[in-house]
Amino acid sequence: MSHTPGVRQAQKLKTRQALLDAALALLAEQSLSSLGLREVTRAVGIAPTAFYRHFRSTADLGVALVEEALGSLHPMIRTTVSAGDDTEERITRAVELIARHVDAHPAHVRFIARERHGGVQPVREAIREQLSRFGREVKDELAKDSQSTGWSEDDLLMLAHLYVDQMLVTASLFLETPAARAAEREHVTRLAARQLRLISVGRRHWRD
Repeated sequence: MSHTPGVRQAQKLKTRQALLDAALALLAEQSLSSLGLREVTRAVGIAPTAFYRHFRSTADLGVALVEEALGSLHPMIRTTVSAGDDTEERITRAVELIARHVDAHPAHVRFIARERHGGVQPVREAIREQLSRFGREVKDELAKDSQSTGWSEDDLLMLAHLYVDQMLVTASLFLETPAARAAEREHVTRLAARQLRLISVGRRHWRD
């Protein structure tokens, strides 16, 4: 009997994750604003009222999906822009990391791309907060680079957000170009590298 609370908690976490997974699958074909609570609970096989044991609303569920999709990416983003290697290596690594992440988590990438400017305000705000956090973390990494000597905090943050925005654009391009379409994927890879290279060139000459 002493293990009952632990078992119940484990079951609750399992059901919560099942709701997130079901919602993500349903969102492959629709936006969050059109997602019905009953659709999600039917997919999981629980009563609609049981939904409220885990989330206050579908918007609350959407915010949890944002955390699931973006929360684990902070170390990867910092690694992508870390100081200490030359620009070409950094660009190549960044594009490869983005491509691998999209291939591993296409549903999460699609959800963020769609809901970033979608109709559910708490979700938009959650995405914006995560991206702002990315920007601050990238700024801190850029500040360690000798190229950033003499840059103001505002300019470094502007540059950081340029990189974050470009990573999102690149992820969307890879999402629409599956790895099986090798020629198209190679074109996207080259384009993404050129776009990042353009930002780097601008960075070197910004203070001129």
